[in-house]
Amino acid sequence: MSEEAGFNQPEFNQPESSQPRQDHAPRKRLGAEERREEIIRVTLDLAAKQGVDDVTTQDMAQAMGVTQGAVFRHFPSKDAIWLAVMQWVRDRLMTVLGRAAAKGRDPLDALERMFYAHIDFIAGHPAIPRVLMSEHLHGRSVVLRQLVTEIMLGYEAKIAGLLRDAQQQGMVRSDLDTHAAATLYIGMIQGLVLQTSILRGKRTLAAEAARTFPVFLQAVRPQPEKGVTP
Repeated sequence: MSEEAGFNQPEFNQPESSQPRQDHAPRKRLGAEERREEIIRVTLDLAAKQGVDDVTTQDMAQAMGVTQGAVFRHFPSKDAIWLAVMQWVRDRLMTVLGRAAAKGRDPLDALERMFYAHIDFIAGHPAIPRVLMSEHLHGRSVVLRQLVTEIMLGYEAKIAGLLRDAQQQGMVRSDLDTHAAATLYIGMIQGLVLQTSILRGKRTLAAEAARTFPVFLQAVRPQPEKGVTP
């Protein structure tokens, strides 16, 4: 059965013809959840190295030193692996952002901490933007597309909520369109990721983020009245 099978075509019975690499040391026997976690992490690593579209279950198996059959004992199909990857990203990212926001002294400080926490998260998992924005994956499954949509809308709502809180405290402009500002906030991160990916080696994600976020803050904060020194 093809490794490209979708959710409606589970692949529990994959052939065991592909043998593990002989140069691997004996592997520690992992529990089911640990093995699933390993498959997810290996998939993200491969996506970072060779692109989302080119990752195969054979690649995953070889990277882990197991057979394709071993991979499919934990996931019924390749789409199921990508769904688990998306869920892993959502859970880890939301946890990271939640912890960062909780340390904020005020809504704007929470937004700033979340911004840099997100940048750090991407720096540690460079394949994540490719996975979330992959047209290849979005086209494979409605479920995958819906999950990415939920992640984006939930994130946007969190940002907009903090901006409204800041607005009520007089920390941002009273006329600020918080929805548009939240879209801009997320777009900054996406743009920085794309830029540093293209200009690899010439600019770093952390340095560009440090230059960019203050501009966002300046744009949303109340503007001093003319003739009045802030």
